[in-house]
Amino acid sequence: MATANDPEQLIDLSIDKGENSSNEINIVREPLLKGEHHAENYSIRSAVLPFLFPAFGGLLYGYDIGATSSATISIESATLSGISWYDLSSVQTGLITSGSLYGALIGSAVAFQIADWLGRRRELIVSALFYFLGALVTAFAPVYVILVIGRLLYGVGIGLAMHAAPMYIAETAPSQIRGQLISLKEFFIVFGMLVGYTVGSLLIETVAGWRYMYGVSAPLAVIMGIGMWWLPSSPRWILLCAIQGKGELQGLRENAICCLCQLRGAAIGDSASRQVDDILSELSQLSEEKEATIGEMLQGKCLKALTIGAGLILFQQITGQPSVLYYAAKIFQDAGFSAAADATRASVFLALLKLIMTAVAVVVVDKLGRRPLLLGGVSGIAMSLFFLGSYYTFLGDVPAVAVTALLLYVGCYQLSFGPIGWLMISEIFPLRVRGRGLSITVLVNFGANALVAFAFSPLQDLLGAGTVFFIFGGIAVLSLVFIFFIIPETKGLTLEEIEAKYL
Repeated sequence: MATANDPEQLIDLSIDKGENSSNEINIVREPLLKGEHHAENYSIRSAVLPFLFPAFGGLLYGYDIGATSSATISIESATLSGISWYDLSSVQTGLITSGSLYGALIGSAVAFQIADWLGRRRELIVSALFYFLGALVTAFAPVYVILVIGRLLYGVGIGLAMHAAPMYIAETAPSQIRGQLISLKEFFIVFGMLVGYTVGSLLIETVAGWRYMYGVSAPLAVIMGIGMWWLPSSPRWILLCAIQGKGELQGLRENAICCLCQLRGAAIGDSASRQVDDILSELSQLSEEKEATIGEMLQGKCLKALTIGAGLILFQQITGQPSVLYYAAKIFQDAGFSAAADATRASVFLALLKLIMTAVAVVVVDKLGRRPLLLGGVSGIAMSLFFLGSYYTFLGDVPAVAVTALLLYVGCYQLSFGPIGWLMISEIFPLRVRGRGLSITVLVNFGANALVAFAFSPLQDLLGAGTVFFIFGGIAVLSLVFIFFIIPETKGLTLEEIEAKYL
């Protein structure tokens, strides 16, 4: 719980770097990589809340995707919109749909500058505030312009949440279950989509139903904000501030121990101070003392981490994920599900499939590892894209091929790129550049998503849908090569061990 001794409040204290007595780290302890790895003691109960409230950021992101598909239909209805400006152009409707995406790009760019100053916990609190404001402004929008502003505000919350939540979970989770917890965040995104589709289908015939669809986000944002206010700060972020001379070392160390005890519960026993000292020792040996400049992000191990993280996220998007889902309705229509009610049920079915396959990934990620899931899942994605290309090129009279390919794509994506992409970017960056590194990769994620979504229709008109899917299939094969030669296996390693071993 945030108190007068909130560790994030101590960061503003200044120290004289010339006074070695207060700023020098005198920890004579064998580093984890050169000594014996100590298992982290924790209880499942204490691990739940530090995951749950950050994961609400993903839930609210997924909910927006699901709810917006029904909200745009409601807004454009002459009888059910409850507004006089329902007759919108395709561009205006597109701004409603993609407004949160533009806001997320803004939020990611802002995070690059302020994330390390704010800290993970406070960034998530700010994210919850933007979610809340965006939901209210959108729900009560009297005119179209206010509606778009609300969508942008909500999107800023998405950008900040998708940046800070993986970091907070990665830095606070026990290494034994870190993969499961970060993958569960993807589960929450998909669960949010399912909730959004369900709420939308229930309110689609309600007058001004779109206002209620967007308004549902507000109380969820309040829960997220209160939860993050109650949770402690990331001990690793506090220790990074100590290493970088942003506060009195002993005081920050004690606060890190206190936060770690809150995060692990009674199971941690007397080992909290040892774990904190181990982390401090590793950080000092890994040269984390200085803040990274933009130039340093493009050099040495920072560049290697950026190549791994941004490259994986880029392939996640340019293998056609936005476009395949965009084509889902048409594929089901070709298979005979043509009524509006059928389309809604198909969307809910796809969300359920995504949820089930994400749950499978959560269960096995810390047993099988990251690389096997990526290699196996992306191989299935490549096959499904070639099947889709074949359907739209010369198998148009066999809609079962398209439906099978669509289900294969969705299932394999949720086993691989979906959860593992976010997991890898939260693990791979060195602590002192983790804030900026993740902001760049989140920016790449939303930017590539927008590019693929907006370029698909022109490419389809120019080349044909079959050719475009074949191109996506070729990119998926390239991504397999990238994964095989570039992506490391991080299963079971602490964040400090990952940095020392692979960067």
